[in-house]
Amino acid sequence: MPVDAGSGFKVPAVLEYIPYRKRDMTRPGDEPKHAYFAGHGYASVRVDLAGAGDSFGKQADEYSKQELSDGKEVIAWLARQKWCTGKVGMFGISWGGFNSLQVAALRPPALKAIVTSCSTDDRYANDMHYSGGCLLNDQLDWGTTFFSILPLPGDPEIMGPGWRKNWMERLENIACPPEAWMAHQTRDAFWKHASVCEDFSRIQCPVFAVGGWLDGYTDAIPRLLKNLKVPRLGLIGPHAHQWGQSGRAPGPAIGFLQEMLRWWDHWLKGEENGIMDEPMMRAWMQEDVPARPWYADCPGRWVGEAKWPSRRIKAERFHLNADGLGAKKSKVVPLVSNSPQTLGLAGGEWCPYGTGGEGAGVSR
Repeated sequence: MPVDAGSGFKVPAVLEYIPYRKRDMTRPGDEPKHAYFAGHGYASVRVDLAGAGDSFGKQADEYSKQELSDGKEVIAWLARQKWCTGKVGMFGISWGGFNSLQVAALRPPALKAIVTSCSTDDRYANDMHYSGGCLLNDQLDWGTTFFSILPLPGDPEIMGPGWRKNWMERLENIACPPEAWMAHQTRDAFWKHASVCEDFSRIQCPVFAVGGWLDGYTDAIPRLLKNLKVPRLGLIGPHAHQWGQSGRAPGPAIGFLQEMLRWWDHWLKGEENGIMDEPMMRAWMQEDVPARPWYADCPGRWVGEAKWPSRRIKAERFHLNADGLGAKKSKVVPLVSNSPQTLGLAGGEWCPYGTGGEGAGVSR
């Protein structure tokens, strides 16, 4: 918090709300973000979900009704504090980006704006579970990681003497999330829950949607810009499943903490700093490069579109005909294909984290 907050001086609050232990697991990333916002006049708040880290309880799956309801309650609590102006923002990457959208759809009165990074509006068609109806390896990759996080204990210094009893409760009958995900292989109520694409109109606060071309969730950004009716911005950098300021390959990194600060200053402090006069969609236009599993930097340039969908782009439909793509549909004929296998282990990760060796190589 700013040192003078609460002594007759009130500040807005910004919230990051995720299931990873804040005392150690996410601390290297939390420290620079939250300290930066506090240094610029915000109470920057990091909360463990119920059943995770230092919050009592047991967790079973992603984006539960309790998680989202608790998020709404946390925002109301922040707005009531004597040091708070009553205005709250919410932000996050991946899980925290997901639930920023999902909590926004519950319309907490004090929530005035969100920043959602590397997230999606559609839990079935655009998450790491299924793609085009096909099972993604990431479902098991992330599922086993999540399974290992669920029983972790909280910190006794924070939780007090009840920490051990709660830890034992977490260890008993641990839910195996992939088991539930594999039981729902079609778009049913399980996935529709917390998919904001089911009703974009529920989101009534401004949205800043962010991602990178190597991230698995980039598709959501143009969809959010197209379907939301609130003030909104989109930003797509060259990076993987990371914050744009992280410096992880591929670069160039951007000053994204500064971009978020401008967003908060406008929507939580009312400053006219010109951020909403800039292009609705900004993107790193990449140059063509050879296939390689790792790049330190991605050559390119920044481009912007004043509105999205762009007025300079039109949709066209092509038919898959026997002689190739065509504007008109031709007669259906049987074709025999004997194609070499060109994809395999060199096909690259669905959602790289920028840690090296995850991109698509030469796979012939």
